[in-house]
Amino acid sequence: MSAHTQAVGVGTGHCPLMPTYGPPTVMFVRGQGCWLWDRDGNRYLDLLSGIAVCNLGHAHPRVAEAVAEQARTLCHVSNLYATEPQMQVARALDRLIGGSPGQVFFANSGAEANECAIKLARKWGGRGRHTVISAGRSFHGRTLAALAATGQPEKHEAFVPLPEGFRHVPWDDITELERAIDGTVAAVLLEPIQGEGGVNVPSAGYLRAVRELCDERNLLLVLDEVQTGLARTGRWFAHHHEGVEPDVVTVAKALGNGMPIGACWARTEVAAAFNPGDHATTFGGQPLAASAARATLEVMEELDLPTMAARAGQKMQAALRSLDGVAGVRGRGLLLGVDLAGERLATEVVAAGMAAGLLLGTAGTTSLRIAPPLIIDDAEMDHGIAALDEVLG
Repeated sequence: MSAHTQAVGVGTGHCPLMPTYGPPTVMFVRGQGCWLWDRDGNRYLDLLSGIAVCNLGHAHPRVAEAVAEQARTLCHVSNLYATEPQMQVARALDRLIGGSPGQVFFANSGAEANECAIKLARKWGGRGRHTVISAGRSFHGRTLAALAATGQPEKHEAFVPLPEGFRHVPWDDITELERAIDGTVAAVLLEPIQGEGGVNVPSAGYLRAVRELCDERNLLLVLDEVQTGLARTGRWFAHHHEGVEPDVVTVAKALGNGMPIGACWARTEVAAAFNPGDHATTFGGQPLAASAARATLEVMEELDLPTMAARAGQKMQAALRSLDGVAGVRGRGLLLGVDLAGERLATEVVAAGMAAGLLLGTAGTTSLRIAPPLIIDDAEMDHGIAALDEVLG
């Protein structure tokens, strides 16, 4: 039994955490770059990066210093007032998304960013034109509205009745999408690449066809870039691969490199549908989180992180395909789905990986999700591939 296996578990007796994630299996106390250490000193290579959050790795010094300095200066004033970090991050997001000028609403998570997008679509559409169409196997969050938009019925069952006004169509099927549109529809909500649903990449031209259809029917195109945004797929945003200009974009995960912050960006004329009082949040975009996001975006641009992710992703895909236990690899950049040979259960491989000092995720019953920090170097990648090869063997 390895030292990593011996370290699994956070103690006996009553656990003070609700059982929404199951019993905790390891307790981490420190991180640095692509590595994590548990409370017994065991080291793990992180190939999940907090579920595509720590794109700059753990404890990045620039982000840590920005948070520390902001904590000594100003933590919170509410959104009744403006703060400098908030304004700077909003301008940076508007520039990086590109296309038509837009405006930003800050939240605390991806689910809240999508909640804002759904409410904005309903306000923009007007009474009677409120339906949002999303795709099967999609994932948009755990609030009731975001869950209703999520195209995974097994996640709905325990919480019905869900809010009305949501419709699901098969992923990557423009014909079925067109058939689902009627006079009640205000928006189409899609992930440019499905993350939680299995790292599913649409066929070339699908997003452009959706954009054209939305233009024809006067619908909003809302793109959920919570997991795919901010260099993860080798471009600043995954929709940039297709040259599509959305009406609304939601962002979170990597925005604060671990600090909780999300954002909903919308073209200025779409954002104008909101009036004061239509939507609000106490903590969204507060100075501490916004300062982390400001530093994160600055470092990402200095490093040209999309280029780094694209190059590393090419190498990792080739290495993964060479492994005997791998049946196939899909994805873009460093958001990868790995199909296991012989229909091996992904949960078993994740558990074996942890015992070997390797953190992996699942992308379905027989597929792994690999989303390491985008700063991963060749030596770390080689270590991870060798460890996975041993686990699969």
